[in-house]
Amino acid sequence: MIIFSLCACSVLLLILAARAIWNRAGEKEKEKKAQLQEEVSWEGAPPLDVQLLTVNDYSRPAIPLEQINGIAVHYTANPGATAQQNRDYFENLKDSQQTQVSSHFVIGLEGEIIQCIPSSEMSYATNERNVDTLSIECCHPDETGKLKKATYNSLVDLTAWLCSRFILSTDDIIRHYDVTGKNCPKYFVENPEKWEQFKEDVHKKMENLKEEAQ
Repeated sequence: MIIFSLCACSVLLLILAARAIWNRAGEKEKEKKAQLQEEVSWEGAPPLDVQLLTVNDYSRPAIPLEQINGIAVHYTANPGATAQQNRDYFENLKDSQQTQVSSHFVIGLEGEIIQCIPSSEMSYATNERNVDTLSIECCHPDETGKLKKATYNSLVDLTAWLCSRFILSTDDIIRHYDVTGKNCPKYFVENPEKWEQFKEDVHKKMENLKEEAQ
C-alpha cells in the first residue's frame, strides 16, 4: 500500500512538473508573439523580418534602453555576406563566445531588413553610444563598402521611420566613425558628401511619412 502511494505521488509530481514546463513554454511563446506584433505593427514601418536573437551575454544582453537619442549606421566589413549570414553570426556568438557584437537591424544586399534585437534593448555595436542608440548594419558587395541601390533605399526608409517614431532629426543620425574614429561605415566615411546626401534623403523620406500620416 505504501509503495503504491509513493508511486502515485511520483506520478503526480511528474505531471505537475510537466504542466509547469508546458505553461512556461506557453507564456514565453505568448510573450514572443506579443513582442513581434509590437515591432511589426508600427505605422509606416518598412517590411521587417523579425528574427530576434536568443538572450545571451555576447550578442543580446537584454539590457533595457532607457532613452533613444540616435540612430547609428554601420557596415558589416564582410563583403558579399548576406543579412541572414550576419544575423546568424550574431546568434552563434552565444555558443562560440568569441566576442561581444550585434546590431538591432541588418540590411541585406537585396534590401531585406532583419531585426535582431528589440528597439527597447541595447545592442553591442557603437561602443559608449550603445546605451542610447539603435544600430543598423549594412551589407555590401565589395571592399569599397558602397551599398547596392536596394540596400541604400532600405537604409533610407528604415532610418527615416525610426527617426519619425522616436522623434529624432537627421542631426541624430551618426556613423560608427563619429563615436570612435573607426572607418565605419567605410564608404560614408571616405565620401562625406555621400553621407550628407544620405541624411538629405532621410529628411525627404521623413517629410513624406509626415504627409502620409496627415
